[in-house]
Amino acid sequence: MPFSLDNLLVVGISSRALFDLEAEEAIFRTQGLEAYRKHQIEHENEILKLGAGFALVRALLRLNVLVHNQRFVEVVIMSRNSSETSMRIFNSIRHYDLDITRAVLSGGASLAPYLHAFNVSLFLSLHEDDVEAAINSGVASALLYQKPDNTLEEVDQIRIAFDGDAVIFSDESEKIFQEQGIEAFENHERENALKPLPEGPFARLLKALSYIQNNFKSADGRSAPIRTALVTARSSPAHERVIRTLRAWDVAIDETFFMGGVAKSQVLAAFKPHIFFDDQHAHCDRAAPLVQTGRVPLKSLRDAGLQLK
Repeated sequence: MPFSLDNLLVVGISSRALFDLEAEEAIFRTQGLEAYRKHQIEHENEILKLGAGFALVRALLRLNVLVHNQRFVEVVIMSRNSSETSMRIFNSIRHYDLDITRAVLSGGASLAPYLHAFNVSLFLSLHEDDVEAAINSGVASALLYQKPDNTLEEVDQIRIAFDGDAVIFSDESEKIFQEQGIEAFENHERENALKPLPEGPFARLLKALSYIQNNFKSADGRSAPIRTALVTARSSPAHERVIRTLRAWDVAIDETFFMGGVAKSQVLAAFKPHIFFDDQHAHCDRAAPLVQTGRVPLKSLRDAGLQLK
C-alpha cells in the first residue's frame, strides 16, 4: 500500500536552504554548470555546513520520536540539482542523522509543479523565483535570509513567529490601508469585526501546527513541543477582528503582540523563534540579524512602499 502524505506536515526545502552551499552557488554563477558539477563530484565526501533552514528542520523532525509509531512531519529535499550532483547532499543528511528519505531533483527545471504532488505545506528556499512560483501555486513559501551572526542557542521547543496581514491572513485589509489610509482601514476593521478575515498563504500551515499542538496538551502550555506567536503592527481597534478570526478557525496562538507600529525586532529576539515569517522587506531586514527570517512574497503589491503589517 502506498505511503500517504495526506495527514502530515510536509516541508519542502531546497538543498541550499538546508545546507551552506554559498561557495558552490558562486561557482555555478561565475563558472557555469560544468564547473559546478565537477566541484560537487570531487567534494561529495566533504560534509556541508549547516544552512539557514537546518535548525527548523531538525527541530520539526524531532516531533516524530515523541509518540510511538506516529509521524507528524515529513521533509522533502527539493533541489534543481541532478542526481549526479546530489551525493554530497545525501551524504550530509546521513552525517547529521536527519530523517529525510524523499527528494525532488529537477535537473534545473522549476520545482513548483512538484509541490502539490508531495502535498507540501511549507516550502523554504534561497532562490526567489522558486519561492514566488510556489506562493503563486498556493503553497506557503518563504525566501530565507542567511543565518544571523549571533545565532540563538538551540532550544528543544519549536518556536515559530508569524506576521498577520498577507501572511496568516489575506492582504484584503492591507490594500485598504495602502489605498485609503489608516483611518479607512480602522473603520473597515471595526465595521467587519465579526467577519473572519480571509485566509492568507500561511493559514493552512498555522492550522496544521495547531493540529499537531493538540496532540501534546500540557497543563500550562509552556512545555508543549511547539509554541507560536503572532507579531503584527495592528493595534486597537483592529485587534478584535484578528482575535475573532483565530477563534473562528479554532486556532490558538500561544503569544500575540499587537505592536501598533513599534519595531518587531526586539520582541522577536525575546521570543527566540526558529523562524519568523513576514512579507515586508523592511521588517525582515531588521529581524534577520537577530532571528532566522523568511520573507513571504506577495502575489501583488510586492514592491509597494506602504503596507500595514
